[in-house]
Amino acid sequence: MNKARKKSILRKMIIYIISIFVLSVIVFGMAKLSPGDPLVSYYGDRAERMNDEERAHAYERLGLNEPVYVQYALWIRNALQGDFGISFKYKKPVQDIVIARVGNTLLLGGIGFFLIFTLALMLAMFCVLHEGRVIDRIICRVGTITSCIPEFWLALVLIMIFAVNLKILPASGAYDIGQSDNVISRMSHMILPLIVVVTGHLWYYSYMLRNRLLEETVKDYVLLYEASGLSRRQIVFRHCVRNIMPTYISIMAISISHIVAGTYIVEMVFSYPGIGTLAFESARYHDYNMLMYICIITGAVVIFGNIAGQAVSEMIDPRMREQVKVVEQDD
Repeated sequence: MNKARKKSILRKMIIYIISIFVLSVIVFGMAKLSPGDPLVSYYGDRAERMNDEERAHAYERLGLNEPVYVQYALWIRNALQGDFGISFKYKKPVQDIVIARVGNTLLLGGIGFFLIFTLALMLAMFCVLHEGRVIDRIICRVGTITSCIPEFWLALVLIMIFAVNLKILPASGAYDIGQSDNVISRMSHMILPLIVVVTGHLWYYSYMLRNRLLEETVKDYVLLYEASGLSRRQIVFRHCVRNIMPTYISIMAISISHIVAGTYIVEMVFSYPGIGTLAFESARYHDYNMLMYICIITGAVVIFGNIAGQAVSEMIDPRMREQVKVVEQDD
């Protein structure tokens, strides 16, 4: 590994650490400034019956009696040692609660992510091969309409149709009671959430890829291949798609935050026991430790995805490597 490459990796690591630190400061400050009483999360209705002395003791016990900057310093010190505190609502270490639910979110988000970008590329290629025809115009119009539908509204409509009226699909949960190992039960509970996740994002990325592919089809090398006798389908499949791979990977990387946010919203609407539901509950009940932990791990994944996507694009596309070298030389 040459010196320039090491310098680039070191720079990305520093940016990654600083970004997570800034994120933790912002989230911690906003959580502390938000209205509400965190004692209600921990003690429930008992908090309303506490006198001043009891409330002061409760705040001291939970470490909420110190100034905000002191609380953050204590939190960051413990977090660096792997201790993210206990959940005020569940009375357990936040890591244990998140680990118990993160698999559900990874399953839903992972399948959704795979479907979105597989179908987006296929749909983009189909539109390019039928550019300007009736089917292309119909897909563009329908896709624009579906991408504008709010995810929570679409989720409620699907619940009303398939769960309430037709009663053929479940409206909530990740599986039937006592059926956590039942693949069929899990799949049936994921159908509606996946439809919402995919529908809300599919055309947005398909349209970006479609436009990028159309830009490739008017380049000089395409004319040369057409003159040599290759069909448009062969040129698009063999050459144009390969040339847009850096763009494809970059879009996948920057889409992580978009898809994660959509997945969290879908989890809340369908009462799907994942990280999104936990995030909503932690914000609602002022469960500071849980909220911090979820925001940090989510932010870390999103930031890492963006940096990794850029790194992979640089490996694939020599032009991006040259741009990086120029920037490093300027610095």
